Amino acid sequence: MSDPGREPQAGNPLQGLDEWEHFVKERYPEPEQESAFRDYGDNVRPGVREFYRLNHSNQTLEFVLAKERQYLALNHRRMGVWEAMEFLNTLVDESDPDTELSQIEHLMQTSEAIRRDGHPRWFILTGLIHDLGKILCLFGEPQWAVVGDTFPVGCRYSDRVVFPEYFAANPDARDPRLQTEHGIYEPGAGLDHVHMSWGHDEYLYHVVKDYLPPPALAMIRYHSFYAAHREGAYTHLMSAFDRERMGWVRRFNPYDLYSKGHEPPDVEKLRPYYEGLIEEFFPAELAW
Repeated sequence: MSDPGREPQAGNPLQGLDEWEHFVKERYPEPEQESAFRDYGDNVRPGVREFYRLNHSNQTLEFVLAKERQYLALNHRRMGVWEAMEFLNTLVDESDPDTELSQIEHLMQTSEAIRRDGHPRWFILTGLIHDLGKILCLFGEPQWAVVGDTFPVGCRYSDRVVFPEYFAANPDARDPRLQTEHGIYEPGAGLDHVHMSWGHDEYLYHVVKDYLPPPALAMIRYHSFYAAHREGAYTHLMSAFDRERMGWVRRFNPYDLYSKGHEPPDVEKLRPYYEGLIEEFFPAELAW
């Protein structure tokens, strides 16, 4: 494995975090568009390819365990959910040519689409907050340790993870103990006992896990685990409960991918509604 005293080199390969989201939307089109699915490997932008090279090369089991120790004590700061949204809003993708929307507007686009379809209030709230873990960028984490398709570490990589060829440069690929089908895990152990590649999904799950129902937590924790909920991989690690909650993630995913780009929401007009919704589920401050 890599030297535990050495942090993997930070990079900034994407023009902005939205560039990854644009790629994901192209990689996983709406079902009615799948017949027109293009060869993303040949057409993907160089910055996205470099992003995944860094992600797959550096997301070792050792790195993930170190980030869990660093962040899951939740001792970086205390703030309320709306304050966290405003904090995320300071993350400005000035070089991104494709959007002029703020981070809060992006969050509200998802939640408003869920709201229009008449879903429960916890579901609307999940849409609003699901990307708040991206504040990791504001704590100094590189993009490849914040966004990207997630996958288990500590076991063999699935070829259904995007750009699987980049795993060859990961030190764990040379550790036979970590490259069996189950690796360090028991068959059917359940995803609660599996270490996922580090990023905003896992981080936010731990921030909010005491306040939301299980379907919401699954949506937050696994919405970037496309190899499982879109490609059907890693079922050998799953419990019956995991297979059920992948259904919840699939229910959420279209709102995450396909609502963005619609008419920008009126944040100030909607703010009282969402502040009331936040107050219904969360205390005034959370530990981050």
